[in-house]
Amino acid sequence: MARQPVRSSKSGLVVVGGTRANRALGAVWLVGAGPGDPDLLTFRAFNALRAADVVVHDGLVSDEILDLAPSRARRINVAKRKSRHTLPQDDINQLIVALALDGLNVVRLKGGDPFLFGRGGEELLACREAGVECHVVPGVTAALAASANAGAPLTHRGAAQAVTFVTGHAAHGEPDLDWTALARPNQTVVVYMGVSTAGLIAERLMAAGRASSTPALIVENASRTDERRVLTTLSGLAEAALGVKGPALLMVGESMAMADTVPVIDPISQTALFERSSRS
Repeated sequence: MARQPVRSSKSGLVVVGGTRANRALGAVWLVGAGPGDPDLLTFRAFNALRAADVVVHDGLVSDEILDLAPSRARRINVAKRKSRHTLPQDDINQLIVALALDGLNVVRLKGGDPFLFGRGGEELLACREAGVECHVVPGVTAALAASANAGAPLTHRGAAQAVTFVTGHAAHGEPDLDWTALARPNQTVVVYMGVSTAGLIAERLMAAGRASSTPALIVENASRTDERRVLTTLSGLAEAALGVKGPALLMVGESMAMADTVPVIDPISQTALFERSSRS
């Protein structure tokens, strides 16, 4: 008897079992694709991709990485950007479960690391609840690539004894963060998805006691060929973020002053920006 379709209770998404319905259960691999540079993909991630029947991927995963999957593997783009979702997260959860229940080897390919602001935990729980085997393959998160490329260590003796990763995005209103803890000196604060709230983040940190002169580094498209860096201070963070269009990280802390940058002149504003060094 054919396997019953799996239906999302929220959007009506249906995945129907076909010729593979009588096969053994497949498995899901939550794979971190890293920040974009294919050279930063792990061997385990590469091997998982090579064995995939279907790749359910984020929009920011590069074609170079997607092309590592077999040509026979089906690709499903479930890109999520702020205010623009191809599929809601609940439907993505149900999709990967349904594909595995249909006997397919599913690679859920996620930018960065699946468990760092990647909602991989929700997908893992969905697999567990459905009795689907699920493996997690860690990936290089954007903060590590941005820090390494810029030569600005996230921790550095005498300048940064701790590093904290936070999200600058909240479903409603401002992010619920411990601003007092984040404002302590000699630590690095890395903000994911914080470009649109850069002004608010800077304001809250300074109000909590972080010095306005604290170095701040914005890295756009970390590890990619079009990577761009803007070095500023906490007080200048909001203005510096205005020109950022692509996915970016905000990194605040004393050790960001070590970033490898060269000054250039913005042709529009005629003010100095700090772009990616040609030596990187």
